[in-house]
Amino acid sequence: QAVYLALMIRRIILTQLGFLEVDDRDYYGNKRMELAGGLISLLFEDLFKRFNSELKKIADLTIPKPRAAQFDVVRHMRQDLISTSLIIAISSGNWVVKRFKMERKGVTQVLTRLSYISALGMMTRIASQFEKTRKVSGPRSLQPSQWGMLCPSDTPEGEACGLVKNLALMTHITVDVDEAPTARLLYNLGVEDVYMLSEIHSPLSYIVFLNGLVLGVVRDPRHLVSTLRLMRRHGYLNDFISVCTNRAHRTVYVSSDGGRFASWLLFLVFLMVVSAVSMVVLSENNTNSKNSFRRPYIIVSKGKPLVTSQHIEELKRGLRSFEDFLRAGLVEFLDVNEENDCFVALDEGNLTIDAKHINKPPKQLAKCSTIRKALNLKTTHLEIEPFTLLGVCAGLIPYPHHNQSPRNTYQCAMGKQAMGTIGYNQQQRIDTLMYLLVYPQAPLVKSRTIELINFEKLPAGQNAIIAVMSYSGYDIEDALVLNKASVDRGYGRCLVYRNQKCILKRYANQTFDKVMGPALDAETRQPIWRHKALDADGIVMPGVQVESKQILVNKACPLQTAVPSKDQAPSYQETPVSYRAPIPSTIEKVMVSSNNEESSLIKILLRQTRRPELGDKFSSRHGQKGVTGLIVPQADMPFNQDGICPDVIMNPHGYPSRMTVGKLLELMGSKAGAIEGKFHYGTAFGGDKVDDLSQVLTDHGYNYVGKDCLTSGITGESFEAYIYQGPVYYQKLKHMVVDKMHARARGPRAVLTRQPTEG
Repeated sequence: QAVYLALMIRRIILTQLGFLEVDDRDYYGNKRMELAGGLISLLFEDLFKRFNSELKKIADLTIPKPRAAQFDVVRHMRQDLISTSLIIAISSGNWVVKRFKMERKGVTQVLTRLSYISALGMMTRIASQFEKTRKVSGPRSLQPSQWGMLCPSDTPEGEACGLVKNLALMTHITVDVDEAPTARLLYNLGVEDVYMLSEIHSPLSYIVFLNGLVLGVVRDPRHLVSTLRLMRRHGYLNDFISVCTNRAHRTVYVSSDGGRFASWLLFLVFLMVVSAVSMVVLSENNTNSKNSFRRPYIIVSKGKPLVTSQHIEELKRGLRSFEDFLRAGLVEFLDVNEENDCFVALDEGNLTIDAKHINKPPKQLAKCSTIRKALNLKTTHLEIEPFTLLGVCAGLIPYPHHNQSPRNTYQCAMGKQAMGTIGYNQQQRIDTLMYLLVYPQAPLVKSRTIELINFEKLPAGQNAIIAVMSYSGYDIEDALVLNKASVDRGYGRCLVYRNQKCILKRYANQTFDKVMGPALDAETRQPIWRHKALDADGIVMPGVQVESKQILVNKACPLQTAVPSKDQAPSYQETPVSYRAPIPSTIEKVMVSSNNEESSLIKILLRQTRRPELGDKFSSRHGQKGVTGLIVPQADMPFNQDGICPDVIMNPHGYPSRMTVGKLLELMGSKAGAIEGKFHYGTAFGGDKVDDLSQVLTDHGYNYVGKDCLTSGITGESFEAYIYQGPVYYQKLKHMVVDKMHARARGPRAVLTRQPTEG
């Protein structure tokens, strides 16, 4: 500790004198993640020590006193202390560790199953401990060290902006590795023990740190670092141990602790590897979740990737797995600190430069540009794929590199609110609230990320034919005009599922709640209106439509529950469970079960089918959100020479200021794909080229940019301008006007505006 303190003081003095630069407190190499295992173990340790101390207090008070019987430890234990406290902490999200004076709120959150993407996005979320109310730009800004580890687009708006982030596609979080074997290996490789030295600082030596602690001094740091990396690539060291040097501090840092970001790089990989390798990586991501980031890269040697076309063929045929690439030393994980020691090529184009110049004689090599020489001599790794810099939500956007960056951020938030499918078991679930799209479709323009996360199997949206034109005044400010015939055929139709519970309890005096049959009308002998939906057993029938104030379960409770009942029969009071919503619902299913407390549970799943109406919110995948402004009969909609009417009309003023060129490219790609009968790709930093899409359109007799000559459905005349028309993937968001509508007769008003108070 004295040596460490001295080193820190020396570094402060050198910084003050101007020899060293001040460290960046927001640098991601210095950050560590706290994950579920570590937080629960910390809480358990605190509770276990509290449990022991309470038992010790009782024993100290009881044992010295004279007793008739022997002291029974089990009788004095608070047996439910640990489990009850853990349950309270996890259910409330409030983490209270008294020994460390740690009090945090919102540590646990309920996983929302609004859509497949919202669940996936929530599982890759990272929350900073920084205070949200403070308006400081430093911790919120995009850090260069975040490259490839955290998604640059996926962060919420508002006070949590920049503090809540999401993992990039290939990021892993390291787990703790035992320090002792690593320390022994370092001593064997020539590190001199710090306790044996008379002088730490010498011109030729570097100080070696292991997980932040001073281990010793090494005379040949380059040999030490290269040997450790070679051993890691050949499987003699753990994949997640990182080694890096800092020439300014004259130190070698070896890290084996958890909570670092790490990513993998190929010692040069080809693009074909991507789909297979990435899939393995994503599935791996759930197993090792402890504390720090890492990422895989392909290894490059002498300007050439170690992964060859033969390796890729073996990968495609299933003869190799991602683990085989790691063991063979073709791919390795790097964390943020070690990336500073590496020269990473973004794509194979940079490596082609290497291969072109590597065998040239020195005179010709000297004529090459400085950048090419640097690449030639120093390229150590290759990115597996540039699109893996983005996260799960941003990866769904087609052509995101053609959009203004805030639009991608907006889509990351709205993609989580889009209705679709939540899983193959969605018809078996009884959730509190579940939104499902009736006819979800896979997007015509997709990305490699969509394939990797299986979004096309659980989609959340529909391909709508949109026309970019002004139609009436009801499309201003991003409002959409919908085709009534499309809505009738099922465009944007959704199902809203809610559940209602009824618990039938058993009481101490042997009485219990019971379900009564429906009450009958005296004249007609039919169930009264409130009991119209009930079956003979007093529980609502599946498939029946219920209206507001109708009874779902005709429950009755005993009046006396505490006092033991005498010979007379107990008297009951009706406490029925009724349907309260203003809009009628259909009973999907009824589940009757029992729980641990000798009570029965009845769950009723209610279904509403909703079609789009004025005020419902829609959004494209480019952050272009808008509400429905008008629903027009198909006879009044414009049509092209093939008789195709658009499903949606969008105002063209939504494009210039938003600069969402990606949406225009998506329309061209979708149109070309629909004509050809194939999917096109709009993957980030790549995707199908505009020239190729234009060629497909012209080959099939369409305008090369996707414009059509439309005829007005009202006047029957052709428009004077060509209209941009084609399919675009639109998402229906959960914000529907039925849920927002609120009205009342009398009540409190705001003083300033004299309007009814909010809510």
